[in-house]
Amino acid sequence: MAAPMDQSDLLDRCFVKVVKSLSADQSTPKSSDTNVHTQNVNKDSTHSDDLDSRPVDQITDKVECKEGEEDEEENCNEDLVLSHQEVMIKVQSTLSDIITADPLLYDLPPQVTLEEINSYIALEYGQAMIVNVRRADDEVLPIVVTQNATVLDLKHAIKRYVNLKQERANGKLHLSWRYIWKRFWLYFDGEKLTNDKKLLKEYGIRNKEEVTFVKRLKEKGKHRR
Repeated sequence: MAAPMDQSDLLDRCFVKVVKSLSADQSTPKSSDTNVHTQNVNKDSTHSDDLDSRPVDQITDKVECKEGEEDEEENCNEDLVLSHQEVMIKVQSTLSDIITADPLLYDLPPQVTLEEINSYIALEYGQAMIVNVRRADDEVLPIVVTQNATVLDLKHAIKRYVNLKQERANGKLHLSWRYIWKRFWLYFDGEKLTNDKKLLKEYGIRNKEEVTFVKRLKEKGKHRR
């Protein structure tokens, strides 16, 4: 089994493969490029002509020519956008191939994010841990956080995990996380995680520990105005 790669190695391999692919696609220049260059030289040589000394019909022709050049420039910009999209498709495809062949990252989803890659690599090297968050419907969410994560870090990680999972399943679904955290506490070993700034390890939470949700109860003596 090959050793798992780190972040820089993964990106380097992806970059090299994409560059080779693009170089093969663009090995020969297009003949139209030479024509465009010739047109630009001719245009520059006549740029200093005085338009006021020319007949009206020649001035009109020059204006129409200028408009045509602007249209060509817009088409060129569209080609650049298309080329960028093609590059991104190649990058995603190459990255997916590399991840599939890696012994650590092979089980990640095809549309994996860089943050997910970094999290799993950090997990492999002991820089992160998994906190299993059990929902009310008994679904367990394996949330990756750093070893020195706080309660607030865990909340943010839960939000990212759920949002990304929903986007991949059936599109983006809006959830009011402010409402969720106002109605529920995170709960571990008989204790509510009430202090967002407190480290998870200070609550005794270690790798693969299970955290649940518990409803917040109204505090006595507080009434709505």
